[in-house]
Amino acid sequence: MRKLTYLAVFETDGNSGISVYFPDVPGCVSCGDNFDHALQMAKEALSLHVYGMEKDGEPLPRRTDKIPATGEGDMVVPVSVYPDIVKEEINSRREKTTVTIPHWLKAAAEVEGLNYSRLLETAIKETLGIAS
Repeated sequence: MRKLTYLAVFETDGNSGISVYFPDVPGCVSCGDNFDHALQMAKEALSLHVYGMEKDGEPLPRRTDKIPATGEGDMVVPVSVYPDIVKEEINSRREKTTVTIPHWLKAAAEVEGLNYSRLLETAIKETLGIAS
């Protein structure tokens, strides 16, 4: 299982929140109410950022081990994610879609107790030649 780790900077501003950014992953930022929440949100942000980059065919940034300069009270923490798990979760997620069929066909299907979602999924897979 592929594991990616990047350094994250957790910044405190004296207020209640913590902001997070990844110096090696431009544009990947997050925040949280406390450290645990900020870490959870940072993992989610990094996972989705990596997923988006890979989906768009962009190369992933190389991790540097150079510790960035931080302010007093800030922390640099390695954050690890598993991109293949995230990709599988996103690709396996069920999505609602609306279809239109004639009334008489809907009525006949309901009499037979057909499951529209399963039937449509099966028909699409068969049409595309995808094995179940």
